Amino acid sequence: MSVYIIARFKIHNRSEYDTYSAGFSEVFKKFDGKMLSVDEDPMVLAGEWDDTRSVIIEFPSKDSALAWMTSDEYQAIAKHRDAGSTANSILVKSLED
Repeated sequence: MSVYIIARFKIHNRSEYDTYSAGFSEVFKKFDGKMLSVDEDPMVLAGEWDDTRSVIIEFPSKDSALAWMTSDEYQAIAKHRDAGSTANSILVKSLED
C-alpha cells in the first residue's frame, strides 16, 4: 500500500537548509520514493499557514518510507535540515492500491 509523507518546514537558516537540499536528491534517488510537490507559496484554503515550505512524497510502502528516513545517508544530511528549519511531518496511507 502506498504511503505519503506530508511535511511542513519553517526555514530559519537558509544556508543550513540549502546544504540539506543540495544533498537530498543524491540520497533520495536510492530509495523508491517519488516527489509529488515542493512548494514555498501554497494557497491557504483554511486556517493559518506560516511555514516556509511544504513537501509531499510518495513511497510504495511504509517500510520503504521508513528505510529512507532512517538510512545513514539521509540522517547525515538531515542534521542540516534540523539546523536550518523546524519541521512537522506525518506519514499517511493511501486509500487503495
